[in-house]
Amino acid sequence: MANGQWFPPDWPDRIRALADGTITPVVPRRAATVMLLRDNGAGPAVHMLRRRASMAFAGGAYAYPGGGVDPRDDDHQVRWAGPTRAWWADRLGVDENAAQSIVCAAVRETYEESGVLLAGPTPDSVVGDTTGPDWEADRAALVARELSFAEFLDRRGLALRSDLLGAWTRWITPEFEPRRYDTWFFVAALPQGQRTRNVSTEADRTVWIRPKDAAASYDRGELLMMPPTIATLRQLIPYATAAEALVAARTRDLTPVLASARLVDGEIVLSWPGHEEFTKHIPTGTAPA
Repeated sequence: MANGQWFPPDWPDRIRALADGTITPVVPRRAATVMLLRDNGAGPAVHMLRRRASMAFAGGAYAYPGGGVDPRDDDHQVRWAGPTRAWWADRLGVDENAAQSIVCAAVRETYEESGVLLAGPTPDSVVGDTTGPDWEADRAALVARELSFAEFLDRRGLALRSDLLGAWTRWITPEFEPRRYDTWFFVAALPQGQRTRNVSTEADRTVWIRPKDAAASYDRGELLMMPPTIATLRQLIPYATAAEALVAARTRDLTPVLASARLVDGEIVLSWPGHEEFTKHIPTGTAPA
């Protein structure tokens, strides 16, 4: 491959089936993912996970902590710090309950997959250490969905720090995929006193890497990534600090990015609006090249 762009091997067949009307698009599930940033002397680094090679989907690809929304976090009013739920609803383009659950998913998944918790006992604080056995027991219960994030916050007497997040972009899984997600990407700075840990059951490696270096490794074919991941990495390159990226997030366009596939002159053309580098021309009967 010329770069590290990853595609599922069954995409050409599914694209043709969608064009033929033999499959019906599934409704995408809401999800959130977080680009956790840490400043160093040469600009901010971003925390990335490498998915286990044994995983059926995107095995070996680099990604950020993230996952689906838990419906239990829709209507339970959690302790909340920062911009109001109404503000987030307007920013994300959803109702207030959905906004809360999306922001909860972003904070919960960051905690589940990196051990970093964007919450604190007061509206202007964050917890300092989440490495003890009692914290680990709660984290494991969250991963197993034995405990909702709202219940976790209540039990701990914590307020979710929505002001530590910035909404960055939104991508929707293509219509021909059997599992689809409507994913909001957020940026956040690593809170002082906390550290990341490789606690994700889906990852075999974690790294802190500058977006510029990660993008260069992708271009050389050394790091495998899906289009949303490399696209967001390139968008982070201009910022000298995590704070700058968070300020920029306030005015980022959250119009969803959705891939389209069409048949043109005997080949499938797969494209993402506004992201021409990912366009693929797939001759009938072959895989993306």
